[in-house]
Amino acid sequence: MLITEANLTQHFKANRYLNKYEMEIIMSAKDMTEELMKAQVLVEALPYIQKFNRKIIVVKYGGSAMVDEELKRKVIQDVVLLKLVGFKPIIVHGGGKEISKWVEKSGMTPEFKNGLRVTDEPTMEIAEMVLNKVNKSLVTELCLQGINAVGVCGKDSGFMKVKKATPNGLDLGLVGEVTEVDTTLINTLLDNDFVPVISTVGVDEEGNSYNVNADYAAVAVAGALNAEKLVFITDVAGVMRDVNNPNSVISTTNTAEINELIADGTIAGGMIPKVQCCLAGVNAGVKNVHILDGRIAHCLILEIFTNKGIGTLIEK
Repeated sequence: MLITEANLTQHFKANRYLNKYEMEIIMSAKDMTEELMKAQVLVEALPYIQKFNRKIIVVKYGGSAMVDEELKRKVIQDVVLLKLVGFKPIIVHGGGKEISKWVEKSGMTPEFKNGLRVTDEPTMEIAEMVLNKVNKSLVTELCLQGINAVGVCGKDSGFMKVKKATPNGLDLGLVGEVTEVDTTLINTLLDNDFVPVISTVGVDEEGNSYNVNADYAAVAVAGALNAEKLVFITDVAGVMRDVNNPNSVISTTNTAEINELIADGTIAGGMIPKVQCCLAGVNAGVKNVHILDGRIAHCLILEIFTNKGIGTLIEK
């Protein structure tokens, strides 16, 4: 029988009070149990470390983890661990609520059509400023953890080519749709042991700058690089069979089941564009696409290195 704090306490308390020596034995057993639990975690992670060694993982960074400094540090720590155990991580990020905040600070009113941001030239200037600020903040955090990181945007080396996006015929101004990703720059950074941190400003054939939806930019990057994994850090727990039951998260699913869940109304509202983006990732050739709740500390590690995981994994 494993000697644990619980069974020792039960044994000593059976007939009398604990003395100092007995308390020391119990505390020692408690420490040993905690160390064994840590060892078990490492053993559980080992096959995943072996399986994904030197594989590319694209992390789309967003949600509460972008605005909560403590969650931000946890995500960065996860990326650092991924790098140190042999992954090739890439971070793709947008500007989130920061862009709207700075638009308002500039005396303008953020404009949306069907929930999509309209980006005129003044807004585009603000978006580039905010995206650069977020980008350098993430790079700095990684470097402080001893990891070589470089911030780039789609305009650098012109690696992210775009065209004007007109979803459902809407004119959103300087909003772009990715048409091509030249992987030369990103592969050069990966081959030289850097973590690329990508902000989602692209350029068209005439040199015009466009703001690109970060989710779809991450899909384009992951697909072009034949990434092993694409992870969306969001503010939802994953795909659920019942939105009113937090314990109904689907751990593993596939494209066929996702389409069925959309058709029968199980997936509805704001989850539809999220899962459609995941399907686009799978269709682009990414082997595994994950939806994770970034409000949970160390969500990346819990999903990738444990048997159960905490989010939803979508496969072909």
